[in-house]
Formats: sequence, C-alpha cells, structure tokens
Amino acid sequence: MKRAERAPKAAKALPAVAIPVATTTEQHPDIRPGQSIALLQELHILTRDGKLNQDSRRKLKQVYHLVQFIEPLLEQVLQDHAGVTLVDHGAGKSYLGFILYDLFFKNLQNGSHIYGIETRDELVQKSQELATRFAFPGMSFLNLSVAASTGSTLLPQQIDVVTALHACNTATDDAIHFALTKRARFIVLVPCCQAEVASVLTKNKSRALKNNALIGNGLAELWRHPLHTREFGSQITNVLRCLQLEAHGYQVSVTELVGWEHSMKNELIVASYKNLPRQRPSERLQQMLQTLGLEEMGQRFFSEQRAGATAEVAI
Repeated sequence: MKRAERAPKAAKALPAVAIPVATTTEQHPDIRPGQSIALLQELHILTRDGKLNQDSRRKLKQVYHLVQFIEPLLEQVLQDHAGVTLVDHGAGKSYLGFILYDLFFKNLQNGSHIYGIETRDELVQKSQELATRFAFPGMSFLNLSVAASTGSTLLPQQIDVVTALHACNTATDDAIHFALTKRARFIVLVPCCQAEVASVLTKNKSRALKNNALIGNGLAELWRHPLHTREFGSQITNVLRCLQLEAHGYQVSVTELVGWEHSMKNELIVASYKNLPRQRPSERLQQMLQTLGLEEMGQRFFSEQRAGATAEVAI
C-alpha cells in the first residue's frame, strides 16, 4: 500500500529574535555584493562576530561557483516565461538554496519558487523556520527522499531547474529520473560517492576477466584491483549519466566545480534540454553497458527509446 504523503509541517511561530548584527559586505572580500551578512551568520558560514574561517571560506567558494553556473540558466528560463521553479535535491542545510534566493529570487515578484528536498526532518524544519525569519516566501522544504519526490503531489508537474549537490550514491540518479519526469529544462549535478556500479563490476569480475582473456582486449584489467574497481566504477557512473541525459535530448557539459584542493567530489555536470537527436547516444549507452557487463543496470541508465519500449511491453 502506498504510504500517504506527508505535507510539510507549518513553521512554528517564532519569538521576536533579533537577527545578528551584521557588518557590511565591503568588509568581506569573499562575499558577493548584496549578500545578506545576517543570513550567512544564521547559516553558520560567518561567525557571530562576522568572521569567516578557512572551512567556511572553502564551502562558500563552492556554493558561489555553482551559483555562477546556475544564474545564467535562471535568466534563460525567465526569458521564456514569468517565474522559475527550482528543486534542490539532497538540500541538507540548504546553503545553495538560501544563497540563490538571497542573490537572485528575493527581488522577483513573479511566483518564482525554490523547493528543498531533504530526508532529515530536523534540517527541513530548521530551513523552513529560517525562510520564515528572513521573509523568503518563495522557499519550501519537504521531508522526502529524492525517489519519493518524483511522484509527490506536493511539487509542481513541471520544474524548470533541478540541482543535486553532493547527493550520495544513487540519489544523483534519482535526481536525474526526477528531472526527466518533470521535463526540466536544466539539470545541474555535483555527484558524490558512487558505489552501485562498482559493486556490479565486482560481482561480475571473474566472468569479465575470463571473457577478456578469451577476447584478448584486457579491458577488465581496469577494475581487477579493488581500489581501481571503486575509482573506475565512479568514473563510469558519471559517463553513463551523461550518455543517459544525451539519450533524452540534452546537451551535456562536464567541468570542475572548484580546484581539487577544495574538494575531491569535484565533477560538475550541466545538462540543457535542446531536443537533440537521441539515437546515437542511446546506442552508445547500450554499448557501454554491454561492453562492461553492466546490462543489469539498464533500468537505472535508460534511454528515452528504451523507456518507451518498456512501457509498451507493460501495456
């Protein structure tokens, strides 16, 4: 039986709490003009006396760099229609959502909205309370898994922009599925730890090594050692994700989010829906799965044509 969806809890009435006394952005060269110092203090990026430690500076740099990629996408959406809807999966403490809202959304008067999706209820409640305190009416937070959010009636049928910053393991794939279901125009991903493909490679390793010996291409040597299996599995996971997006008509670019000295989880995938031809990337996707013995992953990494064929069989 499908569990009834739980509506987001209303934010508790807050006592009159003074927002921390903020210094000006001119005193903080790391902070963008117009950014609320008080908000950064509430997010614990700045200390109460307005200081920025090394860890917070690193975190802020990552978020700002991501914002630089997202803002032009939001502008493109607004050129086509009034109001932009963004869903941030695995929102955590919602650093990205709050900073985006503060810098871009708060001055819009067109129904634009940010939804933060997070499984930890205490973070959902804290984020909702903070949005209420700063009078950010266009922010909502839902206690849902990424997978559950795809069919949730608490979200609009169509979403303009989908983000997933460090959504662990298969949560990034669930975010992609969400974006495809919601016909998102833009998808911005920073994948995190990825173990599922590596586990399948490990399970099929003996067969792959045997087949490679017969064929003579030695490809399975790339994941013969456990450490290489983990690293190769992570790399292949993101390659498959890009092929999947291309097989649904998206134009995909892959780059670094920030320098490696700031984070090892550093790959940024940006997908823009362009209604591009699907056949060739679909063929490459299937070829990749077959070559690596990952056919069982076909339900996770699927092309538009394959999804349509599966639906027809089900009917």
